[in-house]
Amino acid sequence: MVTRILPAVGDADAARAINTLLNQLPEAEPAAPVADSTALIDTLARLAGESLEELPEVVLIHERIGPVPALELVREVALRFPACGVILVTSNASQGLFSAAMDSGARGLIGLPLSYDELAARVQAVAQWSQGVRRHLGSSAEVFVGPGGTVVTVTGAKGGVGTTVTAVQLALAARAAGRSVALVDMDLQSGDVGSYLDVKFRRSIADLAGISDISSRVLSEAVFTHPTGLGLLLAPSEGERAEDVSDRVARQTVSALRARYEVVIIDTGNQMSSANAAAIEMAEISLLLTTPDVVSVRAAKRMVRMWERLQVRKPPEVVTVINRYNRQTEIQPPVIQRVIGTRMTRSVVPAGFKELQPSVDAGRLQDLDPKSAVKQALWGLAGELGLVGTPEGVKGAKGKGGKAKNDRGSISFKRRRGGDDVNEKAVENGTSGQAARPTGEG
Repeated sequence: MVTRILPAVGDADAARAINTLLNQLPEAEPAAPVADSTALIDTLARLAGESLEELPEVVLIHERIGPVPALELVREVALRFPACGVILVTSNASQGLFSAAMDSGARGLIGLPLSYDELAARVQAVAQWSQGVRRHLGSSAEVFVGPGGTVVTVTGAKGGVGTTVTAVQLALAARAAGRSVALVDMDLQSGDVGSYLDVKFRRSIADLAGISDISSRVLSEAVFTHPTGLGLLLAPSEGERAEDVSDRVARQTVSALRARYEVVIIDTGNQMSSANAAAIEMAEISLLLTTPDVVSVRAAKRMVRMWERLQVRKPPEVVTVINRYNRQTEIQPPVIQRVIGTRMTRSVVPAGFKELQPSVDAGRLQDLDPKSAVKQALWGLAGELGLVGTPEGVKGAKGKGGKAKNDRGSISFKRRRGGDDVNEKAVENGTSGQAARPTGEG
């Protein structure tokens, strides 16, 4: 029987050497190597989505893969695609690393430099294990793709653009649709999710920092079940404890939440740390919130470029949401899209500070009036993202825009014939004029 192998190797020379040996293996069908962790997860998810039988039996992960560390990537693949056998290729084949790899979910470890005999034996053993698992578990989709909760990160281009309000309302919309939802506050130094929902809880995500294996039981002790049905994982009340939350903690926490909830909404604030960068990288949908003014749009552009430089997220994989929009705004959505270079939601959120203020001041954002234009727009956005049913637009940052029917809260827009070029130059150059005057409320 043919064994399909997917290598993940960041170094071009190592990739060629590994592929040469893989092509010599009997009854082996190696795919072209993927160059980074994001490409590996995306490839496996795409194969699983097209046909469950297309998933490879063996995934070969090189120790120098990035940006996700190799052991964390092994854990992620093992959790999400449990019927794929993972082999770690490393120059340090010590007993300690072997134990760590097994704990992460690897089925084998191969030392460098590679030898044909060792590679052939390990690939054959892991392939047989994978085939046995598939025969035992059957052909259920869940068996092959693993825990498939949708992770959505909400990031602000700068402070005060409405990131937390958006995250809370998206979570409430998904919960109202009957989905199991976790809302995570990963604005680690100044998170306010608890304040918006009138919650004080002794546990936070920082309490998970000292735990090597975040199990469901451990997670349940840190998550607060809100009366709305949301599972809340709050930021630490002491801002200095933000340093305790590493990218490893973030990855394990997101993986554990994804396994337990259908929808995971993460408020990452507007400041990047290794922890929330890891969450953004792992997310199926990464939202970037901005307001239609020069300062916010330029901040959004800087954020997107930084993510690209750090290999956190490529611009086409980011979805921009415009908050506090009105039709008199000089900087229109087409201009913002060209400047930032990301995808855009077709839903935009109108300015409505007066609607929000009573609920925000009372700390009960769940009581926001259903007739509120802001709430209708944000719940419409949740529908567009596929959080309340079938995805309509930008699930996974893919898809084409269009106008949602009967969506009273969403403001559709048409391209303005005049002034776009002038406003785009104003945003790029940071000049003011009409493009920089205040718009809307709050």
